[in-house]
Amino acid sequence: MNTRQTEAETITQRLGQPVRRLSILRVACALVLFLGVMTGCTYAIAQRLTTPAIALNPTPWFAAYVDVTASPRFEFEQRGAMPERNMILSFVVSSPANACTPAWGAAYTLDQAATSLDLDRRIVLLQQQGGHVTVSFGGRDNHELAVGCTDPVQLKDAYKSVIDRYRLDTIDLDLESSNLTDSAAAARRAIALADLQAEERAADRKLAIWLTLPVTPQGLTKDGTDSIALMLAKGVDLAGVNIMTLDFGASLTAGQTMLSGAESALTATHRQLGILYDQAGVHLNSASLWAKLGATPMIGQNDVAGEVFTLDDAQALHQFVLSQGVGRVSMWSANRDVACGSNYVYLNVVSNSCSGVAQNTQQFASTLGNGFTGTLADNAGLITAADAKSAYLQAPDDPATSPYPIWTASGAYPAGSEVVWHHMVYKAKWWTQGDVPDDPVLESWQTPWSLIGPVLPGEKPIPQPTLPVGAYPNWSGTATYDAGQRVLLNGVPYQAKWWNQGQSPAAAASNPDGSPWVPLTPDQIDAILAQTQK
Repeated sequence: MNTRQTEAETITQRLGQPVRRLSILRVACALVLFLGVMTGCTYAIAQRLTTPAIALNPTPWFAAYVDVTASPRFEFEQRGAMPERNMILSFVVSSPANACTPAWGAAYTLDQAATSLDLDRRIVLLQQQGGHVTVSFGGRDNHELAVGCTDPVQLKDAYKSVIDRYRLDTIDLDLESSNLTDSAAAARRAIALADLQAEERAADRKLAIWLTLPVTPQGLTKDGTDSIALMLAKGVDLAGVNIMTLDFGASLTAGQTMLSGAESALTATHRQLGILYDQAGVHLNSASLWAKLGATPMIGQNDVAGEVFTLDDAQALHQFVLSQGVGRVSMWSANRDVACGSNYVYLNVVSNSCSGVAQNTQQFASTLGNGFTGTLADNAGLITAADAKSAYLQAPDDPATSPYPIWTASGAYPAGSEVVWHHMVYKAKWWTQGDVPDDPVLESWQTPWSLIGPVLPGEKPIPQPTLPVGAYPNWSGTATYDAGQRVLLNGVPYQAKWWNQGQSPAAAASNPDGSPWVPLTPDQIDAILAQTQK
């Protein structure tokens, strides 16, 4: 049996397909991962992610996406084309003629791009001038290599051919639509990249791998978190997760703007990423998680009507990511970083060659990239190392230094209640009892708590409004209640919305519209106390 056959068999075993030689341990581990229970393989995963340990101390970097096949051609290699010299060239996908053959935009093979687009020569020119390029695989409109290329060896060779040809130390996987939802492709992709990264590092070469994923203001979708979990499970050391803060559509809630949606998405993804790494057996502190995050807005007019990312938004987002220590900022795209010309009747158009807003040339790149001095080369050699868990965060909460009551499992908390748990302040989104504030759920809708922020040094308890003992009678299942009457249940005051009997106020949490009871808010309690003190 030749070397390529042995390699194919090994990868096929990892994909869970039948082969002649089956390792019981390998099959058991694959089954555990398939079921989503990470504990059986956690040690091996953590070892691969953290050995050898190089401190995660990246220098934040900026790079705009360049649509290589768009017309008119963007001359990224020319001096002055961009204020920053990091470029993300997009997109390498499967050739329509052969799914295992890389092609630019499904239109040019690598050889064809060298002649028709002068791409090789332009990349070398940029590199000679001190610039750095990475390549993005996937995108929205075509098939990422792993979707159609089902041969595991050919798939890895396809990625490697792009890396070797353009001398890359960083690659980007832009996973959208079926490129993200195809679970079989996700497994092939993760295994190919894990093996390729391990081989590159064994040969003392750098290979940083970024995932670029769609997002809502509430965070990553399940497909997105599944993709990250699978990459970590297969042993890929992710340089980071870059979220596309664009085209939010219906996920924007009332009053949210493109800016507030982007900030909310980053905060939510930061929380999700911490859970995913903990589940993989690698604890990362808050600063390390922010350094593993990237943000990519679509500058100007987005694809969704009414969604415009303005220059003011760019300035505010720039300040937000700098303050949080976000590791990467990108934008779609360098081709569009210019005002639309006079041939456009309306300025607010979606175009591949202009932003659709009034601006100076390269103004978005100058704004978003200001202060992001890192290069792809500087960051590509970093290897994820687990952080030590903070002794302070593991210590019990102290009522004497906590601004709000310490959460208890027996406590009942109406919407708006604030508590302290593990030195963090949380606010109840709806009535809750027994739900742990820091329960590691990936979707924000799964928890009744919103994280507000840490307990600050020097804080003292804030007096909480409490009704005097006997202010209202305790609820009774046999009593009848008219609209407006008030009762206590587990110390929480409720008011009747209409006549009722035998309907517990506790049901107001699960069915607030159908329940005849509504809990009084802290503000209402304050008002009641103010009235009694007059």
